[in-house]
Amino acid sequence: MSSGYDLHSHSTASDGALSPAELVRRAASHGVRHLALTDHDTVSGIAAARRAAGELNLELIPGVEISVTWEKKCFHVIGLGVDPACEVLNRGLAELQRLRDQRAERMAADLEKHGIDGSLEAVRDMAGDGMITRTHFARFLVARHYAPSVADAFERYLVRGKPGYVATRWAALEQALEWIREAGGIAVLAHPLRYRITASWLRRFLTAFRSAGGRGIEVVSGNSTVEQVATCADYARRYRLLGSVGSDFHDPAFPWIELGRLAPLPPGVEPVWQAL
Repeated sequence: MSSGYDLHSHSTASDGALSPAELVRRAASHGVRHLALTDHDTVSGIAAARRAAGELNLELIPGVEISVTWEKKCFHVIGLGVDPACEVLNRGLAELQRLRDQRAERMAADLEKHGIDGSLEAVRDMAGDGMITRTHFARFLVARHYAPSVADAFERYLVRGKPGYVATRWAALEQALEWIREAGGIAVLAHPLRYRITASWLRRFLTAFRSAGGRGIEVVSGNSTVEQVATCADYARRYRLLGSVGSDFHDPAFPWIELGRLAPLPPGVEPVWQAL
């Protein structure tokens, strides 16, 4: 295990299934002592998570997972240790939230053209006060029996070239990293091997990321294989990046990804929590 650290998790403030308080309690019950709440493009769940963490022997590290567009490709950058009251960060996140609302309307309209009605109202009810994400649409598609699972819903409807996919231009890399710096945080590339890009493209991105002020890379993710951990550790060493560990937990219904169930960082990789 990773010394009780889990630095990537989601609540109902974005596309997680548990409220911030429920997430904290589950993390504590699984031996996590240092948890980062990193919802997509919002810090709205941090206050509730902090209150719950204060009742337990758990440190809540405020975080956020920011959607970034670089060279027409989407990446996710985690800000760890951010100040959720930072005006610069919140102005940036507000713009991304506006883009997400627009995307949801376009996705619903596209699905309707393909004979799937009622998605926008359903995902708004599902999200409540939280952020509408593609995961909400995937859950809607499963509930309406258009797909047998969330993963299948993504593949059939929500990825590039499919009926519900809408291309979106998110924050520029330099812009997102500036928001994180202004909020006093550390920028970490999330799940580096999940972007459906070649190794050469990833190396190009890591060069740009490091030059723009990126400081960390997620070496251990929730379902990483031994080989994937070794590959990411090599990137950390090669680009002089701090190593992070995070389950990317979303939902207890997906037992293959659990809070705190993480391999240790490999030797020679400096832990990001030493810089927090």
